[in-house]
Amino acid sequence: MADETPPLPPPASPPPAGGTPRRPADETPDLAEIRLQKLRQIEALGLDPWGQRFDNTRPIGDIRQLPAENFDDAKPGPKVRAAGRVVRYRTGGKLLFLEIWDQTGRVQLMIRVNKVTPQEWQVAQLLDLGDLIGVDGEFGKTKTGELTIQVETLTFLTKSLEPHPKDVFGMGDIEFRLRHRYLDMIYTPDTLRRAHQRVKIIRTIRTHLDAQGYMEVETPTLHAIAGGAAARPFETHHNALDIDLFVRIALELPLKRLLVGGLEKVYELGRVFRNEGISPRHNPEFTMLELYQAYGDYRSMMDLTEGLIVACVDALGSGRTIPFGEKTVNFEPPFQRAKYADLFLEHVGCDMADEVAVRAAARAENIELEMAPTKGAPKVAKAHVVLVQELFEDLVEEKLVGPVFVHDYPAPLCPLTKRKRETPAIAERFELYVHGMELANAYTELNDPITQEQTFTQQLAGMSEEDSMAKMDHDFIRALRHGMPPAGGLGIGIDRLVMLLTNTQTIRDVILFPLLRSEAK
Repeated sequence: MADETPPLPPPASPPPAGGTPRRPADETPDLAEIRLQKLRQIEALGLDPWGQRFDNTRPIGDIRQLPAENFDDAKPGPKVRAAGRVVRYRTGGKLLFLEIWDQTGRVQLMIRVNKVTPQEWQVAQLLDLGDLIGVDGEFGKTKTGELTIQVETLTFLTKSLEPHPKDVFGMGDIEFRLRHRYLDMIYTPDTLRRAHQRVKIIRTIRTHLDAQGYMEVETPTLHAIAGGAAARPFETHHNALDIDLFVRIALELPLKRLLVGGLEKVYELGRVFRNEGISPRHNPEFTMLELYQAYGDYRSMMDLTEGLIVACVDALGSGRTIPFGEKTVNFEPPFQRAKYADLFLEHVGCDMADEVAVRAAARAENIELEMAPTKGAPKVAKAHVVLVQELFEDLVEEKLVGPVFVHDYPAPLCPLTKRKRETPAIAERFELYVHGMELANAYTELNDPITQEQTFTQQLAGMSEEDSMAKMDHDFIRALRHGMPPAGGLGIGIDRLVMLLTNTQTIRDVILFPLLRSEAK
């Protein structure tokens, strides 16, 4: 009897023009009815089509590492128990070849009519792609060298009532993949790889910070004031208290209150929400790390950030020079450090303090020199520092290869930041850039309640309300008046960090369930 490994099925046809979601397989919707009929046949055999407990399975990835010889009745191979989803199926008379998948890998199954019970053979005939089964059997190799489990006991675990894609290498329709992430993880290996790597990165962050004495906390998601960042919030209403609330746009202000309360090293890994556009680097819901260290400053945060990111790179085990698209990034410390003013002079071509030259450069870049601060309001001339920042974003950021710490920002851009004592026009802030993408933002925190109260009221001319941090928070000021220690603070966008470390070009591919438009009915 032949036991040759069957060829893989051909890839699914490409998605139609226009990106309309459809089933990425050549199965048609009426096959769901056929699957339902098979479910009834399984029930008629006295079996539960939704399965029961199936203990002591071994991950398929581990099974594949076992010693394997060609099947020989005189010299049986190791006995194994595995469970997984059927992702390939081929019949050949009295011999069936299947392939099952779990999160650690795939393995071929060989089912012979004379090796299983009549009922198990009947069940094998009723299997579809996507069904979940458990098997006990002998592990070895076919004559063609394919690692295989020769099934001795077949246990049905769950019926899939919806057709699965037949292309085991992945699905071509991106929108379908995003809307059906559960299928994407099964049939697109990179999606599952990124999910595992993201978990490893976040676990490494926690381990690294915990080892340095930081305490992880949780702070409220609903805020009375949308503070701590310049962003447009999502709004909601609490019925029982009859008050309007904002879904948090940052973690900062509650964590600083904890510094006042005596938690000297504190961090939170939490979801934040910003009612803004979607792009390859922006999703309205994303994950932030924010941390604060009493008696530190922004230089303390540079050292911490560098060590934290290198630890994450090392945890993935691919070396410290890693690919990102067609580029590479060398994370070998120390990272480059460059002043904001020096980079501005180099790439814009003028001193950032020279108002005449800055306006001329902005005009040359077709940057609007006036803007209405609110919709319908008359336009006003943009503040000098607003033009400086827009020029920096347009002409400097894209040239930052990195990783590079850009430090010492114009003070008016940083209302929560302490000024340099010798140069009050400069704030002790840095941002970490890699290939033009901002990964981290850190400050020497402003703990002077008098100055903080003033900066909360200062709306920069020509800056829209949602881009401004001029939002008064009287309770936060009261907390500062009780005495917050001098401190360093850091924020890292986890999704962007995962993008960079997993060589992913769009944020939607590192978030398991990104926000999408409502599905067309």
